[in-house]
Amino acid sequence: MTLYLLAFFAFLVLGIPIAFSLGLASLVYLVANDQLMLLMAFPQKMIAGIDNFVLLTIPFFILAGNLMNAANLTQQIVRFAQILVGRVKGGLAAVNVIASMMFSGVSGAATAEASALGSVMIPAMRRDGYSPAYAAALTATGSLLGPLVPPSLSLILYGVLTGTSIADLFLAGIVPAFLLCGLLVTYALWKARREDHPLPPMMPKSERAGAVVRALPALLLPVIIVGGIRSGVFTPTEAAAVAAIYALLVGTVIYRSLKPRQIVNSFYETATMSAGVMLVVAMASMTSFILGIENIPQSIAGALVGLTDSPLLLLILLNIILLILGFFLEPLAALILAMPILNQLGPVIGLDPVQFGVMIVFNLMIGMITPPVGLCLFIVSAIGRVPLDQVSRAALPLIGICIVVLALVGLVPALSLTLPALFGH
Repeated sequence: MTLYLLAFFAFLVLGIPIAFSLGLASLVYLVANDQLMLLMAFPQKMIAGIDNFVLLTIPFFILAGNLMNAANLTQQIVRFAQILVGRVKGGLAAVNVIASMMFSGVSGAATAEASALGSVMIPAMRRDGYSPAYAAALTATGSLLGPLVPPSLSLILYGVLTGTSIADLFLAGIVPAFLLCGLLVTYALWKARREDHPLPPMMPKSERAGAVVRALPALLLPVIIVGGIRSGVFTPTEAAAVAAIYALLVGTVIYRSLKPRQIVNSFYETATMSAGVMLVVAMASMTSFILGIENIPQSIAGALVGLTDSPLLLLILLNIILLILGFFLEPLAALILAMPILNQLGPVIGLDPVQFGVMIVFNLMIGMITPPVGLCLFIVSAIGRVPLDQVSRAALPLIGICIVVLALVGLVPALSLTLPALFGH
């Protein structure tokens, strides 16, 4: 297995995309161990990895997010967030975080959120005198709210891999998301007073009612998704299709800003993004196959349990390992690779599968704002034209806040289990 890991990281260092690095490392493993006959099983494993009806939710939710973004939804959400925040010192930074929270109910993906809001908020904060590195770091961290709020693509994948209720996972991520949002806003306002950040301009009263009305269709999307699934009106896959149709109607009928060319571009972007996600899932399934051959999940789980019989210490060790894994791997690939091991450790630690899923997904998402493979950092660095090292330093206290929330999710079951219990059947 050591050879597989060395080959995998070598391919990553050479700049080969992660999906192909996973596949090539698997090939190296088979050649080195004289097991080329197993190559015949690879196409079957790849197809089996993505042959799941629930995975259709991913392209549909991606399409809904792309259509809403093409309809200029970002501006509507930012204006609504300005009304909520009002005119306080550092208010634009708070608007950034709250807009991220609201945009999360549309995109479901951290990278989409970082690029959409980053293009609006980073230049605005820069014009108002904020440090470009801080503006970029805050936008990147706020984008982590996306994978916690429905329709979270990462929670969907966890549900598919473990058979956990996706509706419960959607509900379970809401309270941790609000907690993270609240702590980030508190930090932004504290930093504003400490560094004397500017007051944002006040929105005229005559424009406020219109801003609220125009933002409501977008804010209703997560309510429709979770409410429809929970009430039994439609399945998660059908909910994703409803979300895409709803986004199309909102953009063309209500906002009237979605033109035929933008619709075509949204479908094209959805196809390319979905293909990328499915390729990672398929290639990671090959790696999971090799892990099974080597009996690695059971060995690692046994080694960790052998270190201590304390569920708390096991929980801490597991989170440290996942954080390190997230530094180097894209979250969806890391989730697929880690699940065989996590399935062995979950019952030992004693966490509810829903709570366990929210903790794992959020843990791996923190890697999106940490070098060397922090995709959200790269996105905001490019948008803000700020060196990556400066953004990384500005993100350190924000990463600390994320780790505090992560610890609370793991240690306080009520944070993630209260809403599923309230809305349970």
